[in-house]
Amino acid sequence: MSKNQVPYKIYLSENEMPKAWYNVRANMKTDHRPLLNPATLQPAKLDELEAVFNTECAKQELNDSDEYIEIPDEVRSFYKMYRPSPLVRAYCLEKLLDTPARIYYKFEGNNTSGSHKLNSAIAQAYYAKQQGLKGLTTETGAGQWGTALSMACGYFGLDLTVYMVRCSYEQKPMRKTLMSTYGAKVIASPSDTTEVGRRILAEFPDNTSGSLGTAISEAVEVAVSSEGKYKYSLGSVLNQVLLHQSVIGIESKIAMEKVDEYPDIIVGCAGGGSNLGGLVSEFMHDKLTGKANPYIIAVEPMSCPSLTKGVFAYDFCDTGKVTPLAMMYTLGSGFMPAPSHAGGLRYHGMSPIISQLYHDGYIDEARAVSQTDVFDAAVKFARVEGILPAPESSHAIKVAIDEALKCKESGEAKTILFGLTGTGYFDLYAYEKFLNGTLTDAPPAEEALAKSEGDIPKI
Repeated sequence: MSKNQVPYKIYLSENEMPKAWYNVRANMKTDHRPLLNPATLQPAKLDELEAVFNTECAKQELNDSDEYIEIPDEVRSFYKMYRPSPLVRAYCLEKLLDTPARIYYKFEGNNTSGSHKLNSAIAQAYYAKQQGLKGLTTETGAGQWGTALSMACGYFGLDLTVYMVRCSYEQKPMRKTLMSTYGAKVIASPSDTTEVGRRILAEFPDNTSGSLGTAISEAVEVAVSSEGKYKYSLGSVLNQVLLHQSVIGIESKIAMEKVDEYPDIIVGCAGGGSNLGGLVSEFMHDKLTGKANPYIIAVEPMSCPSLTKGVFAYDFCDTGKVTPLAMMYTLGSGFMPAPSHAGGLRYHGMSPIISQLYHDGYIDEARAVSQTDVFDAAVKFARVEGILPAPESSHAIKVAIDEALKCKESGEAKTILFGLTGTGYFDLYAYEKFLNGTLTDAPPAEEALAKSEGDIPKI
């Protein structure tokens, strides 16, 4: 097939949908360091993780040997409501940029939650239901994860309490309405409903915008004090989440093979790591096994630059310091990012898997980009491709455009793949601010970074 005869959208059949998740840890040259129990500083054991997570997810968190893990039939059946998701050739964007590059994006926003988060939410809710739990607790930033888990818990008849980062709670009130529609209880974080919330409100009286790390602390506290009736569920960072999100990369590779394509460059936004990890999963398999060597770029917000300015060290996954310690790129668990509109990327650390792959050079580059540049790219994309992208995904769009323009300068016809993981219809307030010129950038002060990184445990 000629490269210029590729369909605008490439769809797989239901029979081509993955039957198993890919576990990248089975092929990593350096497996990431284990989670540590903060009390003993020893590797966390299954029974310790079960105090927080449902049993099956705790087992998946520790699994470093099974290359592929079967997707339960009931989860695959739910996936069929919105999967396989399309791989799109961005012909209109290519024309706008006048580039010889071929640009593809994997679109994960074609479900009511509006993002890729449903891939893991339905799996975690399924395992919770199988275990006989009453419900789950979680946190959310922009609201995409909270919406996805609300849908999943509603489907399985589980209770759900969502601690939503306060600045996003105030910026996106309709997200709360959507989560409530599916039966979730939504609380702005930091809140006075938990001990850790009250402590953080007292410690930071002038900064109540919140953070994902704070919301995690509150959700974990409620789960572990429920006498086993509720467990905690996380939408990014963890091994189990990247495992579930591998369906994105597996489908992407199958779709590209159908049109005789393979990416030279893969671009994904990076907050906690779920989108990037899912998108690169099957291509990382090729990279780790020596079959191919695509150039992988992680893109993060300038306001929360964990990969580009963080420290590779053991740190708490939450601000309240109640979770296990993870070896990751981190700005310090006490780091309070500015209230940017990419709420899903406002996390102080990065997935241990992504961190180790970046540390070892398998993720080739990390870039931090400004909020105004991101929205400029988002508007360009929306005007020609017909989709209003989420601010998080627009970080990947920004760098994909940059790479395509480099191809224009060099004359190289490279193949670029990026992840469009969500829609931005709940982010119109931010788009309005960009369009009227009042959106600003918010890079962290070096003093703030130095202070938070200085509090990272010395292990």
